Amino acid sequence: MSHSPEFSRRIPFNRLGSGLDETIEASSAERKALAARLGIPEIESLTCRFRLTPSDNRSVLAEGHLSARVTQVCVITSEPFEDMLAETFFLRFIPEADMPEDEFDIDSIDLDGPDEVPHDGKALDIGEAAAEQLALMLDPYPRKPGVGLENAVDVAPAEGEEGAQLSGEGPDGPRRPNPFSALSVLKNGDKKE
Repeated sequence: MSHSPEFSRRIPFNRLGSGLDETIEASSAERKALAARLGIPEIESLTCRFRLTPSDNRSVLAEGHLSARVTQVCVITSEPFEDMLAETFFLRFIPEADMPEDEFDIDSIDLDGPDEVPHDGKALDIGEAAAEQLALMLDPYPRKPGVGLENAVDVAPAEGEEGAQLSGEGPDGPRRPNPFSALSVLKNGDKKE
C-alpha cells in the first residue's frame, strides 16, 4: 500500500476460526481523513458489517454490507448535498504472493468472481476494504436530487420562438443574442440582391 489507511481494522487470522461476523464503524477522525482522501466534503457516518469465511490457500471470502451518509458536491449546481449509500458486496482476501503480477491481464481475471484483495498473511484489513468499497460506491458525477441537465444547459427554443430569438426579444423582454443571428442576416441579405 502506498498510503497509510485512514480507516484500518486488522483482523488476525487466529480470530477467524471457521468464520467470523464483525461490524466496524469509523470514528470522527477516521471519517474526516477518509473524506479528504476521497475528495468529498464530509462523511457523516460509515458502518460496515462483514461475514468472513476462511477457505483454502489462506484465502478468505468476505461478504459485506456497507452503509454511509456522505456529503457530495453537485456537478451541475456546485451545491453540497447529503446522500445515503448502502450496498452489499463480496470480496476474496488472498495472499499477496497469489495476486496476479499483471493486474490488467484479462485472462487472469474471473469477471464473475468476487474482487480479490491482497493480505499480508498475518491479518485482514477490513477497514481499508470498506474504505475502498465506499470509494467504488461514490458517483463520480454526483447530482443533487431533483437537479437535471436542464439546470446546466440552455434549452432549445420552442416552436415559433426562433424569429423572436433572432430579434433579441422574447415573451419576458430582451434575450441574449442568438449566435446564429449574424449568419441569418447574411443569408437574408443574399436573397434580397
